[in-house]
Amino acid sequence: MIIYNNSLYMRHILSLLLTLMLSCQSLTAGVEHLLPTPRSVVLNASQSGFKLRQAIAVHDPTHCALLETFMQETASIEDPHASRVLSVNLVDSIAEAYDYSLAGYDNEAYRLTIDQCNIAIKAVTPTGVIRAFQTLIQLAEGDSHELPALTIVDWPAFKLRGWMHDVGRSFVSIEELQHEIELLSRFKINTFHWHLTENQAWRLQIKQFPQLTDSSSMTRFAGQYYTQEQCAALETFAAQRGVVIIPEIDVPGHSKAFARAMGHDMQTEQGMAELKQIFDEVVNVFPRTPYIHIGADEQTITYPNFLPSIIDHLHQLGKRVVVWNPIRGVTIDRKLGADMTQMWSTGGRLVEGLPNIDCRYNYVNHFDLFADVVGIYKSNIYYAPRGSADIAGTITALWNDRKLLSQTDIIGQNNLYANALASAERAWKGGGTQYIEQGGTSLPNSGDEYEEFASWERRFLFHKAHSLKHEPIAYVRQTDVRWLITDAFPNDGYANLALPPETEGLKESYTYQGQTFGTHLATGAAIYLRHTWGNIVPGFFANAQPNTTAYAFTQVYSPKEQIVGALVEFQNYGRSEKDLAPNNDHWDRKGSRLFVNGEEVLPPTWHNAGLAIDLETELRNENCSARRPTPIVLRKGWNQVLLRLPYNRADGVRLNKWMFTFVLTDLDGRDALPDVVYSPMGQSSLGSIENMKTEK
Repeated sequence: MIIYNNSLYMRHILSLLLTLMLSCQSLTAGVEHLLPTPRSVVLNASQSGFKLRQAIAVHDPTHCALLETFMQETASIEDPHASRVLSVNLVDSIAEAYDYSLAGYDNEAYRLTIDQCNIAIKAVTPTGVIRAFQTLIQLAEGDSHELPALTIVDWPAFKLRGWMHDVGRSFVSIEELQHEIELLSRFKINTFHWHLTENQAWRLQIKQFPQLTDSSSMTRFAGQYYTQEQCAALETFAAQRGVVIIPEIDVPGHSKAFARAMGHDMQTEQGMAELKQIFDEVVNVFPRTPYIHIGADEQTITYPNFLPSIIDHLHQLGKRVVVWNPIRGVTIDRKLGADMTQMWSTGGRLVEGLPNIDCRYNYVNHFDLFADVVGIYKSNIYYAPRGSADIAGTITALWNDRKLLSQTDIIGQNNLYANALASAERAWKGGGTQYIEQGGTSLPNSGDEYEEFASWERRFLFHKAHSLKHEPIAYVRQTDVRWLITDAFPNDGYANLALPPETEGLKESYTYQGQTFGTHLATGAAIYLRHTWGNIVPGFFANAQPNTTAYAFTQVYSPKEQIVGALVEFQNYGRSEKDLAPNNDHWDRKGSRLFVNGEEVLPPTWHNAGLAIDLETELRNENCSARRPTPIVLRKGWNQVLLRLPYNRADGVRLNKWMFTFVLTDLDGRDALPDVVYSPMGQSSLGSIENMKTEK
């Protein structure tokens, strides 16, 4: 082991500070925080930039609605006689831009050129103009009073980049949905999948059948629904921002609310006739959408010709049809008549000859706060570097089988903004080294994948501090958090057994029962030792064995004595699970424990401790994203952090994940703690972390 002296340690600290200063300087230039990363950026350092907050002459034959947003947010003034010009031109093509055919989705390529006197946008379609304005709005974000002189040429790898709300289970207000469309579209997300009907409630007003939205037909958030006028207005608002709304009326599954309201099942002659009347109204409510989603999964279809009849009716109304994939009792192929499939679960398989949406591992209701966003960012989209006639793109899906306290919890506990923007950047830029089934969710300790994710993280946190500053975002910087994780020691089923890392202190290897147990470097605020989906998505350990205990440890240098916060979690509670909360004085139901400087850190008082759990028992403070950080006392200098991680039976928990989360924050939990250094072996391992080759 190499021992580093104090001067080298200080050099390391100064290097970190210099990197931060340079990052801040480049951010003010407006380019380094663009998200998603543009395809090509050429800066013209020899020219002055375009000063904002002055008069501009505007020539825009597309009448882009985002022009007004740009002018307002930059405090610029439109003056037809001004010498400084913002011009928009539609052209036949953008050189080298990739595109493929997807019904209802335009070519989005654009070229943006900025110099001292001109902002020039060239695009193939008005949608491409919208994308250019979204880039302009980001360039002006922050404290900048000037746009840099540059040329950006940009286009997406995948044409469909979206997010979904299951408002049938958990209602989200129309104001919140409009707010999300406003914010997420800034990052070139272009699809809102609106899951409007569920067992719990039917949320879309149908004027022929008002009983569908009567409170007596709803079992959750009773009486809350959307009027047809609200939906039509939202579709118009979305279209102005280049967002397609795909409404979903789920048939015949997830339809208990329909049965309660109508007195019979969908899969009946009367039910079929009513569904066709319902879709007549739906199509009129959403005139702009190219697609109507009809769900069709998770209930065996038995009524003769049920799906083909519904699909044919929608075709006659001029709409294309999306179905989930797989469907029980039906083979999905071109003969079925559907126009697009949305792959979910491991059973979803690409149907050749149709566009397919990859949603297989993008159900964020199962995601934790830190590790899963790494996995979805690293992963390519269904094994492909870019879209094609068969692969349309991806959607971030929020399901809430388990009731949450509020729509703020829905956004915050599902980590909507981090997950959606990680997924959307991957869909825009394409690539990804491996599909998540091979690559897993672990952040590499160094190399291209690490640097790419660290870049996304810096840019996301910039926007968290600016355009997203009022949103419930618990995600903080994690790319500087380093651990050593031991091999798993046998514990004979005793979770409370204290093993060598507790009795012998922090070392790079241990001898126990005649065997050597090594340690392996890991990076990130959260690590899955065994992922939620077991061996399907790789965890840190290739073959996790029960009745074992692993340890994770690090040391944290603090420049002063201070009380700080920590986001701590040993079991992430999925928003679709009925998992039992821990007992009080326990972090989880496996027996995990946390020690800082040799003192045990106890969990908060659990609101659901000891309660019988069902889907209507609201998730409260079980997840670290739903509670205040745990207070931690740091000494000046080095502080030891040790996590005991037994992998034993956890009663009352369905999905057998094995994981931990730990990162230091301010006392509010809003930001990662500044001015600290994570180094597993303290000062002696500074500078050598990137060279350690013992990672799993």
